[in-house]
Amino acid sequence: MDATDKNRDNEVPLEKKLDDLYALIDGIETAMLTTRRRDGTLVSRAMQTQRRTAGADLWFMTNAESEKFEELAVDPHVNVAFYRDRTREWVSVSGHAILSKDRDLIDSLYKADWKAWLGDEGDGKRDGGPHDPRIALILVEADTVVYSKNNRSMPLALFQVVKGMVTGEPPKVADLREIGQDELRQAPGLDTR
Repeated sequence: MDATDKNRDNEVPLEKKLDDLYALIDGIETAMLTTRRRDGTLVSRAMQTQRRTAGADLWFMTNAESEKFEELAVDPHVNVAFYRDRTREWVSVSGHAILSKDRDLIDSLYKADWKAWLGDEGDGKRDGGPHDPRIALILVEADTVVYSKNNRSMPLALFQVVKGMVTGEPPKVADLREIGQDELRQAPGLDTR
């Protein structure tokens, strides 16, 4: 048995898996969005989650004139990764991106700090404000989610690692959970901050 198998914890009710997943995503400010370039190479960029919806669907703001926007138009398959250094917990969301320039949705999600990422070009329209034509949204519809939840104290986790070194048994240091597409589609419209 390898460490991955030992840490698997999928015998948890869907509601508990989702609650733990939401707590992780909500507690990590920056995500890494991975897209595929036209030449097939992968590139990741830091993004701030604007809103999480039922299941594990995520909203991000982007500049419609960016390479990222063009890459997603060609290949919408993405991965969004979250990592919390302090606890070594992580989330990996695989899915596909849907691009939107819906003005009502942009208005409902708009945050003043978007202006910093877009800048003001001084023409009265491209000012980073809520009606800037460069603003677009990326909805990542999750197909699968894998995450590692650590609810053990650091001393206990270290003890498990040392014990594994002595016994040759892989340590159980976190709960590794997977939520498949069928489960994600069953997710109740619970907590949509």
